[in-house]
Amino acid sequence: MRTLKLKKEKLDTFLFKVSKHGELWGPRKKGEVYIYDKIDDIKDLIKEPVTTFLPIKKLFLPPRFQMFHYNGKTYEENTEIFQQRIVYGVPSCEIHSLLIFDRVFGHTYKDPYYFKRREQTTIIALSCLPRESCFCKSTNTHVIEEGFDLAMTDLNDFYLVWVGTSKGDDLIRLSPDLFDRNVTQEDIREFIEWRERRNNEFNQTIDFVAIPDLMDLNYNSPIWEEFAEKCLSCGACSMVCPTCNCFDVIDEIELSDGSVKRERYWDSCMFKEYSMVAGGHNFREAKAERLKLWYTHKLHSFTGAYGKPSCIGCGRCIITCPVDINILSVVKALLTGKVDKNSLLTRKSK
Repeated sequence: MRTLKLKKEKLDTFLFKVSKHGELWGPRKKGEVYIYDKIDDIKDLIKEPVTTFLPIKKLFLPPRFQMFHYNGKTYEENTEIFQQRIVYGVPSCEIHSLLIFDRVFGHTYKDPYYFKRREQTTIIALSCLPRESCFCKSTNTHVIEEGFDLAMTDLNDFYLVWVGTSKGDDLIRLSPDLFDRNVTQEDIREFIEWRERRNNEFNQTIDFVAIPDLMDLNYNSPIWEEFAEKCLSCGACSMVCPTCNCFDVIDEIELSDGSVKRERYWDSCMFKEYSMVAGGHNFREAKAERLKLWYTHKLHSFTGAYGKPSCIGCGRCIITCPVDINILSVVKALLTGKVDKNSLLTRKSK
């Protein structure tokens, strides 16, 4: 892996050139939130690190898409969505969410829809400083060593640029004159100072090593019923979570000609209907059971299967849940044996 420098005033020129070799995507402002979107005008692209409302997963597993169409005689796979694209501004923690998806969707059978989009996408990561709700240092997802093609760190007047793959190197080769290969000791010192400042700015800390044991000890705890009293079962936590990947498949049949359209869309284990089976039986009809399932998977069973939790510390669940049920409030309840009801009521009233 080699490292280069790019002066800040040259970033737009670089992004304009790479946009000629694939669709440019990145964060832009939409109303009061930021979203990942196709960028037609460089002026619309947010250059500094931001947290988008929906994570990067929406580009690789869209909320709803057509898998294939059957016209009564033959199947036609929907491939028009697989376009070459370059995504700028992906934070380190979300790179880790893609590494988790790489394992989940490639473990036994490779998911062709996910991996086709992965292959067609070049990722430019952008390092960031933590917000108040961030705890990615606790999940060790604040740094990256793989999963990106280029990675950039903002050091005042210039970016340090790490080349992670041959696809990243191809982007550099489009405009090599924009980059400086002379990384000095002064540059290294600036990066070390930036890294120390970032590490010191984290306000939230979670001991993820101890959590699996805490989940076991609290499996039958009344805290789940207390959380369930406030939970709205809206599924917002799973929709904004970068590692949640539950989906359903539906077939829409056209009675006039027998054609079928098969679609895949996001689902959530927080929905009451998620665990309903034929005959109307529901394995997890109670909200408390669904909450327990979600957090047991995130903080316990995934760690046992893959060696780390299914949480990247982005803090979206903290920002999004209207009744303050999130990783931090649940871990606090696991540690104390009781739910902070004042926190729940305060958040709900906002």
